[in-house]
Amino acid sequence: MTAVSLAVPTSTYYLVLAAVLFGIGAVGVLVRRNPLVLFMCVELMLNAVNLTFVAFADRLGDINGQTAVFFVLVVAAAEVVVGLGIVVSIIRRRPGATADDLNELKG
Repeated sequence: MTAVSLAVPTSTYYLVLAAVLFGIGAVGVLVRRNPLVLFMCVELMLNAVNLTFVAFADRLGDINGQTAVFFVLVVAAAEVVVGLGIVVSIIRRRPGATADDLNELKG
């Protein structure tokens, strides 16, 4: 019986995955009009950046990248709480609201 050797994922694999995730998020932000989908795409982009920080922190043997991920996650959580509350309240008032309708929030 032969042993199957699996490829050990290096930081290059994680960086390529992060680039693909960031690209999907960027295309979603540019193409979609639904505010909830926009928020999901922005969160996908933030998670791709977090993956990049962790991959570089692992490669360099430094914990600063993981510390930056902690702060990015805190900011992303605050963004979701405030932004999602605003978007949900707008969608409740106007069920067919798009990202272009959010321009009416200007005072």
